[in-house]
Amino acid sequence: MTKFLLHRLWQGFIVVIVVTTVVFVITRLVGNPVDMALPLSATDAQRAEFARQTGLDRPIFEQFVTFVGEAVSLQFGDSLWQRRPAMAIFWEVLPNTLILLLAGIGGAIVASLFLGIFAAVRPGGLLDRAVTTVALVGLSLPQFWVGLMLIMFFAVIMKVLPTSGMGGPAYLVMPALTLALPSLARLTMLVRSSMIDELNKQYVKTARVKGMSQSSILFRHALRNILVPFLTLCGWELTYGLAGFTVVVESVFAWPGLGYTAMQAIQRNDPFLLQAIVICISFIIVIFNIGLDVLFKLIDPRIKIG
Repeated sequence: MTKFLLHRLWQGFIVVIVVTTVVFVITRLVGNPVDMALPLSATDAQRAEFARQTGLDRPIFEQFVTFVGEAVSLQFGDSLWQRRPAMAIFWEVLPNTLILLLAGIGGAIVASLFLGIFAAVRPGGLLDRAVTTVALVGLSLPQFWVGLMLIMFFAVIMKVLPTSGMGGPAYLVMPALTLALPSLARLTMLVRSSMIDELNKQYVKTARVKGMSQSSILFRHALRNILVPFLTLCGWELTYGLAGFTVVVESVFAWPGLGYTAMQAIQRNDPFLLQAIVICISFIIVIFNIGLDVLFKLIDPRIKIG
């Protein structure tokens, strides 16, 4: 286990270095940060002074070394847009995205287990056909369209939910539903197909002959055997959400999370805030994936991770 953790930490370090390098190069190639930060009316003296204060007048290699050091210490300077530390903004909006992920993806994970299992009990039955149809529809509809339709129906026509922003639980309903729909569809179809395979195996037939109850077969034996692929897809859904998948939902509902803030940073030419968000998210994703691999080993000791 120790060898595995050291190996995965080394891989994570390489990933973070690559992400840091790519972010640095992109923010320099898109345009001069000095020109993006200052108004067009700024004088040459003002531009030179700003470059000196931010270190942008130094050679590019020296800027990169300084940038990597700041990334390691999680110090990215002040946001050009909000005029306060970029990390303070990151820690402020991170809980908003986590709340959305917990409500949306977390709800989809729980619901998909029950829907997939119950659909697999009677393949081809009414419930199975209904679940499959809903899953296919969920995979086919664009998220931004689903969000707009929910706003039109629940906020404009029914007037029972707020259109956008963040406040009480009512503000979370539509963004969470919009985020959950495609994840629910993918997870449900995985659980359904995996459970159908498990229920057709010999050990299940033997358990039925011995008189074991259906609930014991489903939840104590078959479910355990599909947990690794299921949790793998759950991890992918959560990672995808952290990596920016929520940006569409957050933009449609003006939800003040990481994706929405990153879009605002791009629109307002704020490279320091964008760097803080992208690099910190890469840190979180690396740690999350390592934890997920350890969880797989605890669930199924047969998995070789070292």
